[in-house]
Amino acid sequence: MPNHSSTLTYPAARQRPARGGPAPILASAVLWGTTGTASSLAPSGAPAAAVGCAGLTLGGILLFLTSRRARSLPATCTGPERWLLLLGALAVAGYPLTFYPAVARTGVAVATVIALGSAPVFAGLLSWATGQARPTARWTGATAAAVLGCTLLVLGPGFAGHATPVDLTGVALAAGAGLSYAAYSLIGGRLITREHHSDAVMGVLFGAAGLLALPLFLLVDMRWLTTTRGAGVALYLALVTVYLAYRLFGHGLRRTSASVATSLTLAEPAVAAVLGVTVLGERLPALSWCGLVVLALGLILLTMPAAAGSRAR
Repeated sequence: MPNHSSTLTYPAARQRPARGGPAPILASAVLWGTTGTASSLAPSGAPAAAVGCAGLTLGGILLFLTSRRARSLPATCTGPERWLLLLGALAVAGYPLTFYPAVARTGVAVATVIALGSAPVFAGLLSWATGQARPTARWTGATAAAVLGCTLLVLGPGFAGHATPVDLTGVALAAGAGLSYAAYSLIGGRLITREHHSDAVMGVLFGAAGLLALPLFLLVDMRWLTTTRGAGVALYLALVTVYLAYRLFGHGLRRTSASVATSLTLAEPAVAAVLGVTVLGERLPALSWCGLVVLALGLILLTMPAAAGSRAR
């Protein structure tokens, strides 16, 4: 069993000797880090929210259809667990509805920092409030370092330019995205540690969220999806950044608390930054590279206890 005593105490997880851990979580973060590069290849004029919802709907429904246990999961759940499934699906659907409008108002950099930076904080507070996990000094320090590194990495290029007005509505939407991510991570982890299979939990949460997002297609222009490039982008987002990434994320939640998991996914902007440099030809200032180093150190602090626990198992 993993040694969570040096990061967060997660009582339910101790009683389940299942596979998973930091490696699948980090792998899912790597896949999520390709989202920005992939979505930038969508046809010009494609609404950002539509691109995100297309990936969620296609990938979420695919997650549900390919999990044999997903269809029977609600029947095997208790009454309170069914409410958790509903809340989790609403949280999943709420992420693209808050994050992409936040990007439109504040820009990718600010929205990413606020959403990803606030998610571990929200996850830690929610875990503490519900009695699922107790934050410790190691988790707090490692998460603070990761958030600081993320901030320097993403906002580094803007520090050399002129200050721009802050859109408070965009900031609030980005924080809402962070809360949504923390909420469905916490709910998914809680259901998985109660002996429900991770594929079934992710399938139900994302399948239901995909159905909830379907009516949004009537409100935006979806003609970009009929083009070869648009269909390719949507399929990549659905298959790689939703279907595959959340299967890995679900496996990781078997042995990693939601608070630690959301901190580990701060690796996402690092992957996005490296892809921006290598694929899109972007340049990072020295401050951003320093942020990348600080972020890496924070992630190492988060993964070391779990790795030690795995060896001791």
